[in-house]
Amino acid sequence: MIIDAHAHLWKKQAGTVNGKPVYSIGGGKSDFGGVIRQMMPPYMLDGENTVDKFIANMDYAGVSGAVITQEYIDGNQDSYLLEAKKLFPERIKICALYEEKEMGDISAFDGIKICAGRLTDKNLLNHLYPFELADKFGKFISIDLDDGDVQCDAMNKIAKRFPDLRIAIGHFGMVTREGWLEQIRLAKNKNVFIESGGITWLFHGEYYPYPSAVEAIIESAKEVGFDKLMWGSDYPRTMTAITYKMSLDFIEKTDRISDSDKALILGENAKSFYGFGDLAVPKKVINMVE
Repeated sequence: MIIDAHAHLWKKQAGTVNGKPVYSIGGGKSDFGGVIRQMMPPYMLDGENTVDKFIANMDYAGVSGAVITQEYIDGNQDSYLLEAKKLFPERIKICALYEEKEMGDISAFDGIKICAGRLTDKNLLNHLYPFELADKFGKFISIDLDDGDVQCDAMNKIAKRFPDLRIAIGHFGMVTREGWLEQIRLAKNKNVFIESGGITWLFHGEYYPYPSAVEAIIESAKEVGFDKLMWGSDYPRTMTAITYKMSLDFIEKTDRISDSDKALILGENAKSFYGFGDLAVPKKVINMVE
């Protein structure tokens, strides 16, 4: 059973970057604060990154479940994620987005997303509210820290302050940035895990099959153990360079990680951390080139 710990969905992209708007212009492209970027694969013509499209990709790649996180650059997708969860309640977990203000009713959400690297005030100790809220209601925290170790001391203090709060550090600690291992070492706290959403983006210059990403996974396991690492795709943005299947099979196909450790990374750790049930494994469909 494979579980994706880091994916994105939106009905309409209406976000911001550095105070400037981010919105779809069609053909998978977005105006990204005044710069045109290929935000999604070009065949996603209508600008909608919907749950039905994602589930089809999951089924083809053999992925059973997924965690839908959020990002400021897409805009708040709370309403759409609630709709998506109603369609696939067993297969997806959803995060409400923290936007440096009080949040509404989070009871129908599974977790809270904090874009820590994009906060106006980047001192996490001034943002205890979402951690307190998640801890109170038994939710998890999905957090993308700023580059390097600048927020690690505060994050370590928070992890210790809320020892029963499940915390997932995204983007594999911003692995290609100096000081990334300090983010990985946060998982020495029993309640902190690391997920790899965006790792293929961070090693995009090397490209598939990402040998340096595999090396980083092994190095991280030496620090905190394979039982603290989870795979994530960062769908759909990373799919502008590779297929969804490629985002996980560079781990599946490497001979540098044992089958038992691959099982931990690709699904078993995420199942227990996020609280998934026993999900069905999608039946493999032979494609036209096989």
